[in-house]
Amino acid sequence: MVGEPVDRADWEAVAAQLGRPPRALRAVAHRCPCGLPSVVQTQPRLDDGTPFPTLYYLTCRRLSGLVARIEATGVMLEMTERLATDPQLAQAYRSAHESYLAERDAVEPLGTQVSAGGMPDRVKCLHAHVAHALARGPGLNPFGDEALTHITRWWLPTPCVSPHSAGSAGLRQA
Repeated sequence: MVGEPVDRADWEAVAAQLGRPPRALRAVAHRCPCGLPSVVQTQPRLDDGTPFPTLYYLTCRRLSGLVARIEATGVMLEMTERLATDPQLAQAYRSAHESYLAERDAVEPLGTQVSAGGMPDRVKCLHAHVAHALARGPGLNPFGDEALTHITRWWLPTPCVSPHSAGSAGLRQA
């Protein structure tokens, strides 16, 4: 398992970040320097058995907002075009896809080659790539790494949520 088990405080923080009870939580895959979860690892299936192929999910509101700003510039189309002209980049991206599938299938095989964020042929969701890059560290997901170079110190001046604000919002752990 990548990361740490989810405790009550983590569950509450993620619920506050998402504004709803989290689904299929498996682990905290990355923490912001402020100590709160920023990426969680999820089960490959929801509680009702529905496939949920997104293994790493970005939860930090502030970081998600910054990634959305990058997406709004249209950079994903340019990234996808680079895959067609840069064989080394395309191979690194395919390796990230294969690693993602292997990690997810080690938890529970879904019987699909769908990973996340458009891999391996296009760049569709930078949130998924940033989550993957933070969870696994630099050097695995080239587009997650690239997006992170445009984002600095998102956790300052304060955490994106109060660690216990989920309880005060009336959200209950599933």
